[in-house]
Amino acid sequence: MNMRDTIFALSTGHPPSGVAVIRISGPGVRFGLETLTGSLPPPRSAQLSVIRDSNGLVLDRGIILYFPGPGSFTGEDVAELQIHGSRASIAAVLGALSGLEGFRPAEAGEYTRRAFENGRMDLTAVEGLSDLIRAETESQRRQALSQTDGSLQIMYDGWAKRLTHARAMIEAELDFSDEEDIPGSVADKIWPDMVLVAHEISQHLEKARHGEIVREGFRIALVGPPNVGKSSLLNALAGRDVAIVSESPGTTRDVIEVRLDIGGHLVVLQDTAGLRETENSVELEGIRRSRMTAENADLVLDIHDLSCIDTENPFPVGVNDKTVPVFSKLDLVGDDMLPTIDAGLAISSKSGMGLDELVAKISGRLSILDLDSGEGLPSRERHVSLLQRCRKELGLALDDAAAPIEVRSEHLRFAATALGRITGRIDVEDLLGVIFSEFCVGK
Repeated sequence: MNMRDTIFALSTGHPPSGVAVIRISGPGVRFGLETLTGSLPPPRSAQLSVIRDSNGLVLDRGIILYFPGPGSFTGEDVAELQIHGSRASIAAVLGALSGLEGFRPAEAGEYTRRAFENGRMDLTAVEGLSDLIRAETESQRRQALSQTDGSLQIMYDGWAKRLTHARAMIEAELDFSDEEDIPGSVADKIWPDMVLVAHEISQHLEKARHGEIVREGFRIALVGPPNVGKSSLLNALAGRDVAIVSESPGTTRDVIEVRLDIGGHLVVLQDTAGLRETENSVELEGIRRSRMTAENADLVLDIHDLSCIDTENPFPVGVNDKTVPVFSKLDLVGDDMLPTIDAGLAISSKSGMGLDELVAKISGRLSILDLDSGEGLPSRERHVSLLQRCRKELGLALDDAAAPIEVRSEHLRFAATALGRITGRIDVEDLLGVIFSEFCVGK
């Protein structure tokens, strides 16, 4: 990947379309525009131009926009060609660009990587942009946009500056302890603030699970014996036939997932194999996966059949704060069975009775995520891991007050380094290929 090349790519979706946008970035943008259109548009002003190849053949007519660096997305000179979205028009213009010296097609994520390399974005903003492109729900959009706008960068850079100030105070005391204008005891000046920083990071980490749920989805496992209506409930909530419904027990052998938008949040429903005694090795593996799915879920719907509610279940689901009993097939037994239910919800996937109450119950569990709306949350495993390392180093610096001040200062340096790796300020070369490979070509 040569940063001196001028890159180009189609930045809009697959053709055909009404309009296609081809983005160009790099040192040859001015040359390319003058070659293809005969002139350089005024910066940030739309200009209708005829686009020709090197032989003067007209390829298309389109709107040309020019963004001189460093005030562009990548920090380099950038141009956008808004042309007709036919396959032929796009292929012709891309072919003309590829014939220009120093021009080449962009690699996946290369525009955003150049923005990072040129200081236009930090790594948390890059990851937020990736999440924004893939956002399926309103909560994902808000979280990703907040991160793209720099909410995490501002927070982490603020902590890093306080750590740097603390280390500077220690260095001043060590190097100039005999000078009269050096402030008094370092402990009196910096350690109370370091305690506060450690507390703020701990509070931030407590919400990491919320950020992960918004990004990855709130996982709901449908569990219970065979033929209690798990697959029917999955289909009813999804509004389409996702899982096979059969009277034969053991139809579902693997975990079936469907993604839903409930109240602006991504919910991943997981239909699991029926829990029962069996000798079938494939079904046993399905049951093992069912148990694992229930353990890892954010909410477990423990489903029972109202028509045989007293039937013994050899694999009962443990009752805890993430388990909701659900009694299915209400349409078969009528309301006279309801008094026998001590807790939980009675539903009918066939008639729709009780489904609104079930969705409301799920929405209630999701409401805690709304409290974090617009707040920067750690949403990736690497954020959490590095924040935990930072907090650990801070703890080592704070807990051992009898340690030499040089040792405590070194722990502060390690803490600041961990924060720098989150934003990309320090030692992140091995992460860049992984992060930017998530992007599509043209971004």
